[in-house]
Amino acid sequence: MRSKLFVPGSRPELFPKALASQADSLSFDLEDSVLEAAKPDARRLVGEVLRSPECAASKKILIVRVNGLATPHFTPDLAAIATPRLDLINLPKVESADDVRAAAQALAKIERERQLSRPIGILANIESPRGLRLAAEIATADPRVVGLQAGFADLLEPLGIDRADTAAVHHLLLSIRLAAGEAGIWACDAAYGNIKDADGFRREATVSRQLGYIGKSCIHPSQIAVANELYRPSDAEIAFAQRIVETAAKSPAGAFALDGRMIDAPYIRRAQAVLAIARQLS
Repeated sequence: MRSKLFVPGSRPELFPKALASQADSLSFDLEDSVLEAAKPDARRLVGEVLRSPECAASKKILIVRVNGLATPHFTPDLAAIATPRLDLINLPKVESADDVRAAAQALAKIERERQLSRPIGILANIESPRGLRLAAEIATADPRVVGLQAGFADLLEPLGIDRADTAAVHHLLLSIRLAAGEAGIWACDAAYGNIKDADGFRREATVSRQLGYIGKSCIHPSQIAVANELYRPSDAEIAFAQRIVETAAKSPAGAFALDGRMIDAPYIRRAQAVLAIARQLS
């Protein structure tokens, strides 16, 4: 999921364009981009598109960012969007493992009622000081949690932390990635709000890619191509990973030297992961 394109749930004219885009996944938004008065219509519109032939035929990962558990909208949101085609809910404002478990129970209940055979996963947003402190607990709270999503607007703005402070962003990205790693799940980078600053988007995506993030949120179609490029293993990475795997298969020892580097089990596992991603994207 190199690129995750946000699509406001109240903007149905954007749905066909998003489905036709090169984004790996779409995140239909029922939360911050939708005004309070427009939320009932937005959830209806998103429910309709998820049931459409266009979504049924699409190979994209389909996500809906629902409203938070503490709002009156969470339960109606689930009722509108729980369909066979929904892959994940993006759960905002997650503060604890209990939040995750409550969402998982709500999903299980509606899946039973609708006889949905495929479980709907949870992408949990880390976007508060408490959520960050408990990120590992959130990540390990329930098997439905497939990933953590960095959310910098809600995390940084109320605290007066400069979004352009690269050291702060690097620290937060690393903390979230390590929490995801403890659970054995992936992490997705936050949105970059300055649409006109393509270089800034690229710089931030490069950093998160180096930290092991699988992709980045995109708030405009112009950001998709850069995300798809950066989060794909390079030809050189694929070639070296292939050599590691081939050499490991022939080596009688647990560790060996390759191009002046000592290679052992962690590097072999990483090489196997790079090749798996390359096969998936081919």
